[in-house]
Amino acid sequence: MKLPLEDFFEDIVGKAQRGLGINDQELSQKNGVDIESIRALKQGTGNIKFIPAIASALGLGAKALSESYLKAWYPESVPALNTIRQVNTPLFDMTVNAYVVWDPITKDAAIFDTGVDATELFAIVAAEKLTPKYLFLTHTHEDHVAELDTLIKRTQAEIFSPDLEPVPDTKILREGDQFRLGNLRIEARLTNGHSPGGISFVITGLEHPVAIVGDSLFAGSMGGAPNAYKQALRNNIEKLLSLPGDSLICPGHGPLTTVANELNHNPFFST
Repeated sequence: MKLPLEDFFEDIVGKAQRGLGINDQELSQKNGVDIESIRALKQGTGNIKFIPAIASALGLGAKALSESYLKAWYPESVPALNTIRQVNTPLFDMTVNAYVVWDPITKDAAIFDTGVDATELFAIVAAEKLTPKYLFLTHTHEDHVAELDTLIKRTQAEIFSPDLEPVPDTKILREGDQFRLGNLRIEARLTNGHSPGGISFVITGLEHPVAIVGDSLFAGSMGGAPNAYKQALRNNIEKLLSLPGDSLICPGHGPLTTVANELNHNPFFST
């Protein structure tokens, strides 16, 4: 199933405005575009000639922002790895992702987040004859931990939550913590901003580096961070988009992507 992008033009502009504390009137004053034209673009009926000025005022990439408005981009050249599965479950008018990653030799597995229905997670574990060793929580927003109790009851996995968002009866994760999963290595990186203690996980030992990023980063966008916008941008740039271009990015919502895709097509990070 081809998952839709999590965000489009109006979402991206709104997240940037909230993060910078700029309303439509202030945006108009900064970029010289009248408010009516800004609002028309947000409604999908505006003139694209104004997009570069809006992008400049918000520190966004004009080309990528135009692609978003035109719905002209979707992640390409995304590697398919045999020992990673994305599990996508619906929640009201959105969907949420969880992931299973395993070592192909030992069949030791790690689960990342829970989604809102763990049925498919358990089906993958059974079909691939996996042994869940770890359950890692990227952050503790309800859509990512909704099935935690079910997973606790049905696996013997060690369960870890971020030290800045601790969950009772789980072990604590801190930046720099490392884990072995068969021949794979998992490193925890603090990528907070969207949430107080958001953690991303960088996995090496497969054909390509992999980053499980929760809501820190999406294909073509990023998680909202109205109270820690600059921190969220910096974390994404320094701790995720510094990975090799072919690194697989596994976000909490929307499709898989790569570092190269995001550096070229994400308005928050492209030039």
